[in-house]
Amino acid sequence: MRMYDIIVKKRDGGELTKEEIEFFVEGYTKGEIPDYQASAFTMAIYFQGMTAEETATLTQAMVDSGETIDLSAIEGKKVDKHSTGGVGDKVTFIVGPLVASVGIPVAKMSGRGLGHTGGTLDKLESIKGLEIEMTKEKFIENVNTHKLAVAGQTGNLAPADKKLYALRDVTGTVNSLPLIAGSIMSKKIASGADSIVLDVKTGSGAFMKTLEDSEALAREMVNIGNNLGRNTVAVISDMNQPLGYEVGNANEIKEAAEILQGKNVEDLRLLSLEIASHMAVLAEKFSTYEEAYEAIEANIENGKAFQSLRTLIEAQGGDVSMIDDLDRLPKAAHEIEVTADQDGFVSAIDAESIGIAAMYLGAGRATKDDEINHGVGISLKKKIGDPVKAGEALVVLTSDDEQPTDSIQKVKEAYTISGEKVEKPTLIHNIIK
Repeated sequence: MRMYDIIVKKRDGGELTKEEIEFFVEGYTKGEIPDYQASAFTMAIYFQGMTAEETATLTQAMVDSGETIDLSAIEGKKVDKHSTGGVGDKVTFIVGPLVASVGIPVAKMSGRGLGHTGGTLDKLESIKGLEIEMTKEKFIENVNTHKLAVAGQTGNLAPADKKLYALRDVTGTVNSLPLIAGSIMSKKIASGADSIVLDVKTGSGAFMKTLEDSEALAREMVNIGNNLGRNTVAVISDMNQPLGYEVGNANEIKEAAEILQGKNVEDLRLLSLEIASHMAVLAEKFSTYEEAYEAIEANIENGKAFQSLRTLIEAQGGDVSMIDDLDRLPKAAHEIEVTADQDGFVSAIDAESIGIAAMYLGAGRATKDDEINHGVGISLKKKIGDPVKAGEALVVLTSDDEQPTDSIQKVKEAYTISGEKVEKPTLIHNIIK
């Protein structure tokens, strides 16, 4: 078998065999296939696409290129969730305790963030003493005992994906649906879950800006999951403005805790309940979505869901008093209001610009080596559809800099105020199974 022939076959629109795809993945991972041939191959995929079967084969080959996590020692059906990323997306901290509170094991492997705010692990580290590195044995013990653990990814998961993504990043082949979907799903499948719920974002703050593109990506990932024996559901959710009202690390932990204590931040609460309910059905704890939703929502009202969050923090060595008294979470020295220049209604918020403003404050990383500042962030005071008067606060920045000019400018660019009231955006656009 020659890589040259595989490239030409895909270039001309042919369907690759399992053996041809495995030959490429194995050879490229081992360094036997050079970057220039891999570049030609990914460009051929970019233009010709892949069938559902080819994409599933590619994903499985990337899973097989490294270690996989064996969660069989955890009792019950394991369901994972994955978000394609957005601004103010703190759903994991709400959904994990919600699902655990009805007795379903949540074994969450997460990463660090490179972008506007930290990743799941960075946000959790806003809580003093909380350990996110643990042995596999401790991780499994925590899930079996408490139904919930969140830890850093261990082992060498899907190294082929890591190598291929770095190549795609510099060769203009990132935006290929089979390659994006395969990249995401290879890591999820290697992480050992039985079923997966995907939160696929759409809009200005999402990787996929249009609903059509988001639905196409969701279908691709659901097909991969189902083809590889993982029941998979995708929720298409809106990211045309930040989710909830808080952006930043400690800010987002605080808002997640408030939701579990019963605060009704409408979009954040609804999306969290939606995802948690689908997870509960895939775990076979409930036979219908409605039954799951009712039981999970009840656990917010009776305090069981918040107690699950407290238990997670205690079990991982965190200072639980910071959740009992949210004012103890890290907070930067200065609060700066960014105000409206005119009367009217908020008609649009560019979520990505809000995310960049948060990164300028120090909430995220521009490079891998940047330090996260857990205490900085952005609190939105107005969202789409809200009335506003000139001089009224649109957001409050929490900053260690008295005059964070770049962030202020970015927030002003993010908000559009018009004379006519607009409707709030639809939160959940579609469910794909």
